Amino acid sequence: MTLLQWLAYVTAVGGFWGVWYLVGAWAGILWTWRGLAAGVAVALCGVLGVRFPWALDAMLIADVVLIAAVWLDAALATRPSAPGVRVSRDAPLAFSVGRAGDVSYRWVNATARRARLHVREVRPDLLGGTQPPRPVTVPPRGDTRDAVSVLPVRRGREQADGGFAVDSIGPLGLGRRRAAIALPWDVAVYPPLVTVRLRASVARAQRRHEQGIAPLRRLGEGRLFESLREWGPGDDLRHIDWKATAHRGKVITRQYEAERRQHVLLVLDLGRLMTAEAAGVSRLDYVVQAALELAYTAVQHDDNVGVMAFADGVQHFVVPQRGRLALRRVLDVLARVQPRLVEPDYPGAFRYLAARNRKRALTVLFTDVIDRFASDALVANVASLRPRHLPLAVTLQNQELNAVAALRPAVAPDAFRKAAAEELLRAREEALGHMRRAGVLVLDVPPERAAGAVVAKYLDLKRRGRL
Repeated sequence: MTLLQWLAYVTAVGGFWGVWYLVGAWAGILWTWRGLAAGVAVALCGVLGVRFPWALDAMLIADVVLIAAVWLDAALATRPSAPGVRVSRDAPLAFSVGRAGDVSYRWVNATARRARLHVREVRPDLLGGTQPPRPVTVPPRGDTRDAVSVLPVRRGREQADGGFAVDSIGPLGLGRRRAAIALPWDVAVYPPLVTVRLRASVARAQRRHEQGIAPLRRLGEGRLFESLREWGPGDDLRHIDWKATAHRGKVITRQYEAERRQHVLLVLDLGRLMTAEAAGVSRLDYVVQAALELAYTAVQHDDNVGVMAFADGVQHFVVPQRGRLALRRVLDVLARVQPRLVEPDYPGAFRYLAARNRKRALTVLFTDVIDRFASDALVANVASLRPRHLPLAVTLQNQELNAVAALRPAVAPDAFRKAAAEELLRAREEALGHMRRAGVLVLDVPPERAAGAVVAKYLDLKRRGRL
C-alpha cells in the first residue's frame, strides 16, 4: 500500500469517527477517559497499515466494535434524571459574605444498578457560578449524601435556574450518558456578619454593665408614666391628675419618664457617587457594612430600626420596627441594594420620607458630597428634617485624594495634581460646613472606619439624650 492510499484510508476513518462523535454528542452519549484510551490504542494499529495492509482492516473492525461497546455501555448506565436519579438540596436560608456555608445534596438512585456519576454544578453568580466536576456514587435502590462548602463571592439576592450537568458512567467505564437536572436557587447573601455580631455582643455586655452600675431614668416630657407628685410652679397644667387632686386635697401632677426606645432610620444614597471604589472595594459595600452594624447595635439597645434606599427614586422602604423581625427586613434590603449611575433625587426621597415617617427619629443618611454647588439639593433637603428629626450625614473620605493633596511634588505634573486635589477637598469641606451650619450632624470618615465611627456616634447621642 502506498503512503497516499494509507493517508486516504486514515482520513476516511477519521471522518467516520468525527461523524460518530457528533451523533453521539447529540444523543447524549460520550466517551470516558478509558474509552478514549482504547480508541487511541486502536488508532495505533493503523500505523502498521503502511507495511501490513491487513492492519487497516483490523483497525476498522476494532473501531466498529469499540463504538458498539461505547454505545452499549452508555445505554446500560443509570439514567441521570428522574425516575433513574433524583437530587434534592438542603441549604441555609441565607449566606454571609466571607463565611462558607454547608450545603448538602441527597442523591437518590431508583434503579437496580449502581450509579457512577460525574456532576458539574451550576450555581448563581453570587455563589461562584459553574463549579468543577466531582464524582458521586449512589448504591442501587439507595441514596447518598454529598456535602459541599459554599463560599459566597458578593452580597445580593438572586433567583437563578441552577442545577447539574450529570454524566452517568456505564459498567465498563467506556461510555457515559449526559443529562441535565434542574434545581433552581433562591439565594440571599448578606453582608459580613461576624464583626457585626462581635460588636453587638460587646455593646450588649457594656449596656448590662452600665445598667447594673447606675440605672438611668430621665424625667421630663416623655410619654411613659413614672409617678405622682405635688404640683409646683412651672409644671404643665395639662399633667394635673384631677382624681388624685380630689382624693388628697391638694394639686397633684403626673410625672413622666422620657421614653428610652427611639427610632433609627437608615437612609442609603444609591446614586452615582456610590459606584466608585475605595481600595478595590465598592464604597456602597462600606456603607452597607456600617448600616448593618448600626442596625445590630440599635436593636441591642431596644430601639426601632428601619431603612430607606433611593437613587433617582425610592427603591426600598422599611418602616422602623422593633426586634429581630425589623432586623431581618433591614438585612433583606441591605443584601439587595446596588448603586446606579444616576443623579439621586433628594427632593423626591425626602418628601417620601416625610410622608411615611412622622415620628422623631435619628435619620442616618449615608451619602457623599463633591462640592457646595453640587450638594445644594442634598443640604437643603437634609436640613428640612429638623427639628422633628435628628439628621446625621455619614460621608466617606477619598483616601487617594487625601494622599495626593498631602504629596510633596517633585516635578511639575505632581504639583498640578496636588493643587487640583486641594481644590476638590476645599470645595468638599465647604459643602460639609454648610451642612453643619444648617444643623445637620456630619460624620466624615475613611471608608474602612465608617462602621465603628457611626456606631460610636449613635451610642454617644443616645448617652447624651439627643435622640
